[in-house]
Amino acid sequence: MAAHASLPAPWDTLPAQLRARGQRWTPQRDAVVRALSSARGHLTGSQLVDLCRATDPSVVPSTVYRTLDALEELGFVRHSHGADGREEYHLGPDASHGHLHCAVCGGQWQIQDDEVDAVSAAFAGRGFAVDASHVTIVGRCRACTAAGN
Repeated sequence: MAAHASLPAPWDTLPAQLRARGQRWTPQRDAVVRALSSARGHLTGSQLVDLCRATDPSVVPSTVYRTLDALEELGFVRHSHGADGREEYHLGPDASHGHLHCAVCGGQWQIQDDEVDAVSAAFAGRGFAVDASHVTIVGRCRACTAAGN
């Protein structure tokens, strides 16, 4: 596959991958991928729309969400749902992970790989494979518990 010289790896292969699927590489898709390739961690779709519009006001939300769907199918991003139910997208090598969410202070922490493995193992005996990107455990953090909250 030919690489797209102006995008950083691994994003540089994306234009060819989309074309191979019969999809076009447009300036708006380019804006979405550039915003994603420079981001770290988690983004909501609306945050991504805002990032894209900062550099290309012609980007519309439907293009962002269609591009995110294609990127998820290709393994570039993963979506999950936060404790409040909103959809967010995980980027990069840690794309598949869960979260702990404190219902008192709103703090959020990533669940480490060994912890995800323990959650997965708890259900493996039932023949159920856990999708770590959709695991959000709501409770109280150490500080809120210590404070009696």
